[in-house]
This record gives sequence, structure tokens and C-alpha cells, in this order.
Amino acid sequence: MKTYGLIGRSLGHSFSEKYFAQKFETENIKDCVYRNFEIKDLHKEIPLLKNNPDIKGLNVTIPYKTDMISFLDEKSEEVEAINACNCIKIVNGKWIGFNTDITGFEKSFVPHLKAFHKKALILGTGGASKAVAFVLEKLNIDFLKVSRNKSKDIAVVSYENISAEKMQEYQIVINTTPLGTFPNVNECPALPYEAITAQHYFFDLIYNPAKTLFLSLAEKRGAVIENGSHMLAIQAEESWKIWNS
Repeated sequence: MKTYGLIGRSLGHSFSEKYFAQKFETENIKDCVYRNFEIKDLHKEIPLLKNNPDIKGLNVTIPYKTDMISFLDEKSEEVEAINACNCIKIVNGKWIGFNTDITGFEKSFVPHLKAFHKKALILGTGGASKAVAFVLEKLNIDFLKVSRNKSKDIAVVSYENISAEKMQEYQIVINTTPLGTFPNVNECPALPYEAITAQHYFFDLIYNPAKTLFLSLAEKRGAVIENGSHMLAIQAEESWKIWNS
């Protein structure tokens, strides 16, 4: 039985296992299973996965998209460029890293873009934020990253620096953090939500719940909103293509 799966720390919120189970049933794929691999200690547990000949492909989620780089035998150009991996193809024991966040985000993000959407705030500095930044650079959209931790990087600011004026200047806001993920649905990034207008575009990579507090507050102010469910589906299909190419 070919085994595929998801590597992460806490996967109770994940839809990937259910997505692939439905895919295998719908497409009458009998020789494949998809499992969640909750990893607490990468250096102890990843070698065990590497020694399992049934595993043919893996997805990677928070918080390991950057940490997994050191376990790869080969990397795609995108992984080299952004130093983040969320998809692994296994060929003759070799782990080859890819990034499907890039395609998933771009295809789900672009349809709602307007001509006046020129500047973006990226909330978070983890692996997913690197894929988002890669796409924004490709689209010639200026961006600032926002972090809870102080950084020496001039392209990264703290939440306390996001004033109402700054919110009006940056009309795209993209949440790449886990804040607001089920079951912590009453959490959201600390922003001046009162400064949101109908000109804003709020994108949340979270897909459970479908409408986070972050998106709900933006929608109440008239902003265009999009969650991560479409991105997830695109990523899943991109992963399947990579594993079977």
C-alpha cells in the first residue's frame, strides 16, 4: 500500500487526511492511503519515516516548513529560493523538496486583486509567509512582514507599528499565522480593524474555521475576504501531480 501523509506538530485541525481519503474514494484509487504524522522531535522521528519504504510522498505544515530543509536530499528551485518546503516526493529513498504553497496561494489570491491593490502586509514570518512573499514579488506588490518578535530586518515590523494610517496605506492584509485556527476561534492578529475600508482585501491562509475572526472583522468593514480552503485544494492537487510525475 502506497502511503502519503502530512507532517506537522498538531494536526487535529487539518483537512488533508479527509481531502485525500475522499479523493481516493471518488477516483477509485485502491492502493493508496493518506495519514497524519504528528511529529514532536524531528531528529528522532524523521529518520523513522525515511526508513519506511511504503511512504511515497509527504506534505509539511506548521511549524516545520523551514526545518524540513535539512532532511532533504534534493530541492526544487522554489525551495532553494525561499528556504521553505511543504511537499516531499520520495524516489528510491531520496527526499526531494517542493513548495506547492506558491502555486496554491497565487491561484487563489489573484482573482480578487484590483488595480489599486499595490501594497500588502504579510502577518507572520514562517514558511508560509515566504511563499506569499515570493508570489507578491512576482506580482510587483510591495509588502511588509509583521511579526510578534522584534527583528533586525527592516522589512519586518512589529504589530505595535501597524497604525490606522499604516492600515490605510497597505490595502492587502494576508494572515500566514495560525492565530484563529480551530479551536482557538476567538483569537486574531492585533490590528486596528477600525481602519479597514471597502478598498481592503483580507486573505487568511487558515481554512478551519471557514471564516476566522480576522476575516469576520474585515468583512464587517466592507473588505473583500478569502480563506485558505481553495488554496488547500490547489496545493493538494499540485502535490498529487508531483508525487505521480
